Amino acid sequence: MMEKWIEERLIETIGLERYKHSLGVMNTAIELAEIYGVDIEKARKAGLLHDCAKFKDQINLLKMAYDFDIILDSVMEHNIQLLHGPIGSKIAEVEYNIKDRDVLDAIYYHTTGRERMTVLDKIIYIADYIEPGRNFKGVNEVRKLAYENLDKSILLAMDNTIKFVIDKGQLIHLDTIKSRNYLKIRLKLE
Repeated sequence: MMEKWIEERLIETIGLERYKHSLGVMNTAIELAEIYGVDIEKARKAGLLHDCAKFKDQINLLKMAYDFDIILDSVMEHNIQLLHGPIGSKIAEVEYNIKDRDVLDAIYYHTTGRERMTVLDKIIYIADYIEPGRNFKGVNEVRKLAYENLDKSILLAMDNTIKFVIDKGQLIHLDTIKSRNYLKIRLKLE
């Protein structure tokens, strides 16, 4: 169970609506952790804190990245929405006293994914995509698949996200491409 001060601080910093989303991600992550044999407490922490850097107030994320010594690549410099994963990982460590590298990595990569994602990484990535508050075209198919085959659900979610990002004329992070290609190759070998 999460401590009360964590709940209060999250509501204060990310707002009630984002907090409700985080609860949905946490609960979905716990369900998936039970199915895929992942430590429930790690899934709980990573799910709840995954968006701890999505502040309700305007905060200069580029400055925060600099203050935390996060080395930005060119895609993150031009798409600051992607910064909330790496910054959130640092905030979880510094402000919420999370020391578990698995939890911090799952927070760090929950938006982009990465090559050779751990099962916890995958759970947080897909829980963020399918939590019950999400309602967009294609989410139900990914949601159903997540409970049957984690890798296939992530591949479908990434394909949908990449198409969306391209349609918006935005940049695609290399970690997403590497993650997708790794999963695609892995699934062909099954």
